[in-house]
Amino acid sequence: MAATMKGPVAVEDVNVTFEDQQKINKFARNTNRMTELKKEIEAKRKSLQNLQDASDDLMMFDDDTLLVPYQIGDVFINHAQEETQEMLEAAKEALELEVKGLEGRVTAIQELLGDLKIQLYAKFGNNINLEADES
Repeated sequence: MAATMKGPVAVEDVNVTFEDQQKINKFARNTNRMTELKKEIEAKRKSLQNLQDASDDLMMFDDDTLLVPYQIGDVFINHAQEETQEMLEAAKEALELEVKGLEGRVTAIQELLGDLKIQLYAKFGNNINLEADES
């Protein structure tokens, strides 16, 4: 007599050790951290674009004697056009360095996640889903 199985396929029992659970938790934490870093990079790139737009607009002025307000914290301070341009360039350079640093951290996290995926899929196979939901 042949036995046929209807319905879902039986899932193989896999013992989850403490070390496996630690790896799964580490994967989840680093995935969340990478998502936060990507959002932060996006926000800094938007700020960088705003600084570039301000710099471009500032170049359009013909009057070199015009004082340009520049925001520092909650206060606007009037500076000469050239000084304001220099301050914008310095702010852009600092922001670009921050973005590069954050991108480096994202790359390091992606490498770590790749290693963890290999280890976890090797042990659990199709019994674990480590792919991000794109919703």
